[in-house]
This record gives sequence, C-alpha cells and structure tokens, in this order.
Amino acid sequence: MSEKILKALLQLFAIIARVEGTSSAGVSGRSIVERFLRQQFSPEVAAGHLARFDAYLQAYRASGGESRNGRKRTSLNSVKVLKICAQVNEELERRQKFAVLVHLLEFIHAGGEVGEQEQEFVSTVADAFTIEQEEYLRCRSFVDGLSVGREDAAHLLYIDGAHTEAYEHAHHLHAHGLEGELRVLNLPSVGLYLVRYLGEGRVLLNGQYMSTEHHYVLGNGSSVRPPNGRPIYYSDILGSFMAGGDKPSIVFKAESISYTFPNGRTGLHELQLAETSGKLIGIMGGSGSGKSTLLSVLNGSLKPTKGKVTINGIDVHAERDRIRGVIGHVSQDDLLIEELTVGQNLFYNAKLCFGDQTDDKINERVDRLLQTLGLYETRDLKVGNPLEKTISGGQRKRLNIALELIREPSVLFVDEPTSGLSSRDSENIMDLLKELALKGRVVFVVIHQPSSDIYKLFDRLLLVDQEGFPVYYGDPVDAVVYFKRVTGQVNSDEGQCAACGNVNPEQIFDILEARMVDEYGNETDQGGLETVQSLLDT
Repeated sequence: MSEKILKALLQLFAIIARVEGTSSAGVSGRSIVERFLRQQFSPEVAAGHLARFDAYLQAYRASGGESRNGRKRTSLNSVKVLKICAQVNEELERRQKFAVLVHLLEFIHAGGEVGEQEQEFVSTVADAFTIEQEEYLRCRSFVDGLSVGREDAAHLLYIDGAHTEAYEHAHHLHAHGLEGELRVLNLPSVGLYLVRYLGEGRVLLNGQYMSTEHHYVLGNGSSVRPPNGRPIYYSDILGSFMAGGDKPSIVFKAESISYTFPNGRTGLHELQLAETSGKLIGIMGGSGSGKSTLLSVLNGSLKPTKGKVTINGIDVHAERDRIRGVIGHVSQDDLLIEELTVGQNLFYNAKLCFGDQTDDKINERVDRLLQTLGLYETRDLKVGNPLEKTISGGQRKRLNIALELIREPSVLFVDEPTSGLSSRDSENIMDLLKELALKGRVVFVVIHQPSSDIYKLFDRLLLVDQEGFPVYYGDPVDAVVYFKRVTGQVNSDEGQCAACGNVNPEQIFDILEARMVDEYGNETDQGGLETVQSLLDT
C-alpha cells in the first residue's frame, strides 16, 4: 500500500467520523481504525499512522464550525469522499476495497444507532468502488447482523455446536466445543470470506482472540480455535460452501500402505490418509526421504508391498481399467516438444487422448484450456528449449500441467512444480493448482522450500522423514505448532507471526534435522526422527 493510498484511507475514516450526529468517532470507532492499521503494519508503524488519523479528525472537527449551513458541509464532505475514492480506485484490488468497505461499516456501527448521513456516505463509497448494490447490501446486513436473526441465504455459513440445522439455502458446520456461533459471509465475486464471532467464549483466530464487535477476513492458512474443541480450518469453511454441488465427490484413501524395494530396503513406512474433493495436499521432506516413492505408490505407478490405495472404493492398482483417465501426473521433467508451438503441443497431446473427436472439437477444448491457464496469447509461439527460450519458465510449467489437464483428471499429482522458477512464477503456479483443487479435484503436490504464502495455500500437509517415515499429517500451520511443542519451545502456541501472519516452514526442518548432544555438548549421530521420538517419549 502506497503512502498516498494510506493517507486517502485515513482521511476517509476521519470524514465519516466527522458526520454530524455520529458517535463513531469515540473510542470504539478509533479502535477499528487501529485494528485496520495493525493488520497492515507493525505496532510501532501503526501507532504513527493512528496519530495521523487523530490529526485529520481534529482538523475536520475544527473546520466544522466555519460553516453554519449543514447542507453545505455535507456536500463538501461528499465531494471529498468521491475524490478520495477516485485515488483509492487507482491502486487497491477489489478484495482490498471490500475489506475497506467492511471496516467503514464497522466504523459507523461502532457508536450504536447509524445516522442517515453516515449510511449515505458509506453507500457513496461502495458506488465509487464499483461494488454491486446487492453485495453492498449483503455486507451491510452482515455487519448489522446482531439486530436480525439468521438469514437463510446461500452466501452465509453458520458454525456452532449443533449437529444439524434445517436450512434450505444457508450452509452449516458443526464445531465441537464452540460456545456461541460463528457467521461467515462469502463474497464469490472476489473470493472473499468474512467471519464474525457471536458468543462469550475466548475463541482464537490465527492465535489472536476474536472480538464480538469486529469482522475478520479469512485467508489461506486461517484457523479458528474454540477453547475446548477441534479447530475449524479455512479448508473446512471452503468445503462447506462447495458441498452440494453437481459434481460427484472424490474420496481418495491410502489404507496402511508401505513399500519395500527389491533389495529389502524400506522405501515407505506404513501410512494412512484420506482426502476428498477440493483439497490441495502438500508433501514435504528432505532429500532422499522418499517423496518420489510415495508419489509413485499413490498415483498407481508402484504397487505397495502392503495396504491399498483407493478412489471411491476402487483399488488403483488392482482395478486400473476402471479408473483410466481419473489420475493425472505432472512430472518434474519437461515433456514438451521443442519444435512445436504451445498450441500444437497441447493439440497433439489431446489428439492422442481424444482420437474419436473431430479436430474442431479438440481445438475448441485446447483453446478453452489455454484461456484458463493464461497461455492463449502464446499459443502460436514455438516452445523452444531451456537454453534457447521462447516462452518463460512459468509458462513452460503451466503448459506441462495443461498436458495432463486436457484429460480432465479428478486426482492430480504434481512433482516439484516450482523448481527453478522465480517467486512470482511459483506463486502463480500454486494459485493455479489451488484453483484446480477448489473446482472439485484432489491435488497432491511435492514441494521443496515453499514461501509462507505458498505454504498456507495447502489444506493438508504430509511430512515424511528418511526412508519414507510419515512424521506429520494435518493442517500446515499446526505442523509448526506441533513440532515447536514437541521440542518444548516457549512460544509453541504460535504457528504464524501475530504481526504479519507469515509462517516459516523451515522451522520444521530445523527441528527434524537437529542433532542431539551428549553431556559434553558435542553433537551425536542421533537426530531427525530419533530426536522427535525421544522427546515424545519423555
């Protein structure tokens, strides 16, 4: 966020606080501005910007006495609001505009009864932000939700301790141990989820206590924790909104699988997992930990020594003909033909898969997929080779993924999709895979050294140590908490930074690869899984 936009937003808050008859300029309203700033900056920087807000507010208060005509003052403020919104429109994304709108709605509701002018100013902001009237009314109704009962609408999710709720349109999620309720608003046009807690319990969102007066934006990696009960993860909330679609659900299971190489060496220790449609699962581990072996067993290339892998109850190894085309695999190696263009690579691959279809239908399918993956503009460019590049590394990765997606598999395995890419290209590839998962697929990704943003995209994390020994399977952010707790660190309850929300997955490998020391302080040969196991035993 630029300095210009921040200044504009602070002025916007101050103008609305200055509206005649409003009481939202009090302590509760100021706390909303403070929370907004703390979400964007460190506490020290936020305090400085909060002082600027106070200065703007005092300036507007002082200027209010110069005009005896209230209509003229309101008109001047409206002009200022429109001017500020015009500046904001030049920089903020639509998701950020919705977040600003919700903060403004909170701001005017903080003092109790909302005045007509306050409501009019916020409505003006929504119009200036080109927010549809229907979505604006949804946001306003959600913020003012304490005064109304539960609305039965498809864009709402209610989370409480009840096991079932009879709603025709609204969604419901059972949360064991939750006192009160959580309400979630889905804004599908921008993929934004807002949550509000109504109750008296001490509920944590990403390690911070939730206030009943505030609304929070949910993001990748978010988790809500009741004081006594199971955490509610971001993937659970997404799954609740996705439930009930027309597409059949996929249930992927690995039941007590293990693998031993012909020479007797263990390649994979006993593992169990179960995942459903809409999930992005990350597989991580050190070099030589058996990630590739695990992937080969799960995708049907290697038959497990023990156990079985099933998709909706069908054994992927014993009944391969029944699931033909269901599983897709994107290897780390480049499978492109250098002499062909982007479009030709995909066309001839589709021709092999759909030989019974006409060229026109195949071209239609190819063009549609190229549009989806952002490759349409490069369809006539020759692929080239890594030494004589014609398309970028990120485009090559997307095209490799497209070679599998053309068959529309329901379960997709991707090996090291971010290897050799820039941080921006890596995020674009992972955003694509997340989007594919949200459309109803199960996507497994082997990844090495992900950034915080990429790490939080995963719905589940499977962590394997040497010889394919599974050491963790669950929520990614909770993995950091788990290993910090096992090793007795003082801040073990913090999975992500409270100030910026970043997660450092390297902490996990630092713990796994740490060596135990003897009584003289010298490192021993004992380490990795042995270190964790010894700490668990004590």
